[in-house]
Amino acid sequence: MPHVQCSICSNGGEYLLKYSVGTPPVEILGFADTSTDLIWLQCEPCSICYNQTAPLFDPKKSRTYKKVSCSSAQCQSLPQSSCSGGNKSSCQYSVDYYDGSSSDGDVAVDTLTLGSTTSRPVLLPKTIIGCGRDNEGFTNANGSGVVGLGRGANSLVSQLGSSIDGKFSYCLIPFTSHGNTTSKLNFGSNAVVSGSGSVSTPLVLGQDSYYYITLEAISVGRKRIDLISASESGNLDTGNIIINSGTTVTSLPEQLYPGFISALKDEIHLPEVDDPTGQLILCYKSSLDDFRVPSITAHFTGADVELSSNTTFISVNEEVVCLAFIPADEFQPAAFFGNLAQSNLLVGIDVLNETVSFKPTDCTKL
Repeated sequence: MPHVQCSICSNGGEYLLKYSVGTPPVEILGFADTSTDLIWLQCEPCSICYNQTAPLFDPKKSRTYKKVSCSSAQCQSLPQSSCSGGNKSSCQYSVDYYDGSSSDGDVAVDTLTLGSTTSRPVLLPKTIIGCGRDNEGFTNANGSGVVGLGRGANSLVSQLGSSIDGKFSYCLIPFTSHGNTTSKLNFGSNAVVSGSGSVSTPLVLGQDSYYYITLEAISVGRKRIDLISASESGNLDTGNIIINSGTTVTSLPEQLYPGFISALKDEIHLPEVDDPTGQLILCYKSSLDDFRVPSITAHFTGADVELSSNTTFISVNEEVVCLAFIPADEFQPAAFFGNLAQSNLLVGIDVLNETVSFKPTDCTKL
C-alpha cells in the first residue's frame, strides 16, 4: 500500500500543502498549520472571500460533496459549530485564529485525494471539511484556506486514522531560498526521523490539540541562557512552547527573551536600527549577505537543536536585517516555535510514542 506523501511549497513565510477535493478532484493549495485542526477551503457562492489566484471550489460540481446535518456526530465533534437553515438542520463552523483572521461556513464531507510515495494517489472518502463562505484577514492569494495538522478529531492527521500510526514528518524549505521551493510531508512509517544527527524530545499532550514541547534554554555561541521557572516550586513548566508551522517568527517565553537579546548584542557589533515594518525588535543596519549570524541553539528536553544560520535573522529590506524571534506577551501569551526557525530541519511528530524528533537537513534535497 502506498504511503501518503503530500507536496509542501514555500510561499513568502507560509507553506502551502497540495491536495485535491471532490469528484472529479479539484486541486487545492491550503496553508499547512500544525497548530489548528479543521481543513477548510474557500467555496462558491461566497459572501466574503479574499482574492485567490485559483477559482473558488464549487461544491455543486462535486458528486461526493454532502453537507453535514446538525444532529450528526461530525457536527458535534467541532468545537465551534452552530446550526442554521430550515429546522436549523445545516451544520456551520466558525474558526478564529490568534492573528485575528477567521473563517465561517458549512461543514460538509467530501473525498480528499492525496499524493503518495507511488504514482497511485490515496483517496479519503467522507472527509470532514469546511466550505468557507466568510473568510477574513487572509492575504496570500496563492492559497485557499487551511489544512489543519493538529491533534483534534477533524485534522488531516486524525482523519487519516490508524493507517499512519500517529506519525507525520515535514521539512520546510526556508522562504529565503532560491530555486526549488517544494518539499514533502510524509505520513506513517515513512515519516520516522532517525539516523545520524537526529535528536528527540518528549511531546507534551495538553487538553487542547497543540503539539507542546519543553524549551529549557537557548544558547548564543557558547553562552547559554536558561529559562527560570515562573512557578513557585522552581520546576520548569513542561510543554512551554508550541510547534507551529502556521506562523513565521518564533515567540519565546517572555522571561527568556531579555537574556537572549543581551547575548546577541554582545556578539554583534553593528549599528542597531528600528524595524521599518514595526514588528520585530532587534534589527541591524546590514545586508543579509554581509551579516555574520551567531550560532543559535534551542535546548529542548533531551534535544539540542542548532538552528540554521539563514533562519534566525531575516532581511526586511536591502539595508536592514532583523531577528526573527519575539517575546510572548500578555497579548499573545503562547510561545511558538515558528516555521522559519524550523526550516532546514526534518521534523517528525509521533503522537502515539509522544515524541518530536529533529534532524538538520537540506530540505531542498529531499
